[in-house]
Amino acid sequence: MMQGGAERNSGFNGMMGGSRTGMSGNMDAHFIEQMIPHHADAVLMAEIALERADHQELKQLAWDIKDAQTKEINEMKEWYKNWFGTSVPGGFSGMMSGGMMGRGMMGDATDIAVLEKATPFDKEFIEQMIPHHQMAVMMAQMLLNVTDRPEMNKLAQDIISSQTSEIEQMREWYRSWYSQ
Repeated sequence: MMQGGAERNSGFNGMMGGSRTGMSGNMDAHFIEQMIPHHADAVLMAEIALERADHQELKQLAWDIKDAQTKEINEMKEWYKNWFGTSVPGGFSGMMSGGMMGRGMMGDATDIAVLEKATPFDKEFIEQMIPHHQMAVMMAQMLLNVTDRPEMNKLAQDIISSQTSEIEQMREWYRSWYSQ
């Protein structure tokens, strides 16, 4: 039975660059190092949506994304400093690179240049944000298999819950607004 758990964790270990052998803290560090820039990309997308979205409900979603994920970024930075005695390394930062973002996230690519010029904007935003959220949900689900920290467990559960709900809402809007 234990073998299945080790196999289940191997995908997370490969993605996050670590080993499960007694190193839950290392997994937490890797998750934070990846999720902060992932969230930062979503915040940037949300800021653009606040300026460009046509539908008021999409603007509200953008506000909610910006608010929730900014708070989570700040929490993760604080936890990282407390747990690992240093600031989160800035090596990977999709937001800072401009243009194509998130390439390090297993093929998750957000194209800010396309988003900034998109017409209709709301359609492009949804087409980019759904897979972006799906990646965060997948990462959070993997974290649940390896973390021993209650804070990280709650964060993962919150990401899964909120972003799954947002994905479903965006899919409904997409079908309604674009008949697809």
